[in-house]
Amino acid sequence: MKCFYLFKEKRKDKKSTSAPELREQTPRNVPENRVSRSANSASSSSIPELYKDKKHNLRVFTLDELREATNDFNRMLKIGEGGFGSVYKGTVKPPNGKGNPTVVAIKKLNKYGMQGHKEWLAEVQFLSVAAHPKLVKLVGYCAVDGERGIQRLLVYEYMANKSLEDHLFGTKLPPLPWVTRLKIMLDAAEGLAYLHHGLEFQVIFRDFKSSNVLLDENMNAKLSDFGMAREGPTGDRTHVSTAPVGTYGYAAPEYIETGHLKQKSDIYSYGVVLYEILTGRRAIERNRPTAEQKLLDWVKHFPADSKMFRMIMDFRLRNQYPVNAARKIAKLADKCLRKEPAGRPDMSEIIQVLKGAILESEGSSSIPQSSGT
Repeated sequence: MKCFYLFKEKRKDKKSTSAPELREQTPRNVPENRVSRSANSASSSSIPELYKDKKHNLRVFTLDELREATNDFNRMLKIGEGGFGSVYKGTVKPPNGKGNPTVVAIKKLNKYGMQGHKEWLAEVQFLSVAAHPKLVKLVGYCAVDGERGIQRLLVYEYMANKSLEDHLFGTKLPPLPWVTRLKIMLDAAEGLAYLHHGLEFQVIFRDFKSSNVLLDENMNAKLSDFGMAREGPTGDRTHVSTAPVGTYGYAAPEYIETGHLKQKSDIYSYGVVLYEILTGRRAIERNRPTAEQKLLDWVKHFPADSKMFRMIMDFRLRNQYPVNAARKIAKLADKCLRKEPAGRPDMSEIIQVLKGAILESEGSSSIPQSSGT
């Protein structure tokens, strides 16, 4: 799934000697810092301001340390790749050299990638301020400037079970059971609830999708990739205005059309992923027949209350789900996808519905109801 941007950017090493600041290495034609406050904001604290007090919590790695951790970025250790660059599995030693090494994930940004210094800086600042069990933890970073260009790396806790996207659409992993899908979405909802209501300021994720939901060794889900995160509106403002960025198929239509970013923009994206867990299909699949390429257009032909509803369900579930619970999730997705943002539910309602569906599913015999129900 490709990201869309309304801009492009171009890109003997020297180690950065201090924590990254807003003034450093700003590409000329990248929009304003995506996590900074909008002009005339009335909020008491912003992410950059809070970052100044908490940046010492992050470890500053040298490039040599990360080369050693990844065997010089060996492609055999590559566990992910995207427009931002590549992600490697690595092992880093404790800062004092004593104790056991730690397995981590190391994101190495492309020198000339579309997501450059600004997105890297946004993530460093945000994850130094925000801390929640449903957000991937940032261990540290590396910033190097030299004649051959800039080097920007992020070091995260390692998530052993890859992403929700890998499990839903990959061919090398077993299909996710019904209840596991619901619990993953509940974890993700709790992460979004924290962004929307758990900080001194509102944060809009802006790029919620299945590939940004990572899974640990126990299949607990955490949100990742905060390079596009943005502080939400303050005071009596209803939105922040920004150049639309995100991923086709997930971004809210009003945001794409107007550039008006709201908390409910994340809710729309969440609704798209709810339909992905129901159907086992991506938001957009160009290799399908024309009528089925756009997931949201296709599912409209099979309403949650109709006898045909079960036609959309992921065949890999092998009918091992309670149909009534699946209908409730589809109805929740439909509410998240309402055209008017004000009509979409907030995260507290979403969490409540998911918890109810999980209880119902765990209490059922997992034998589907008849197709006539």
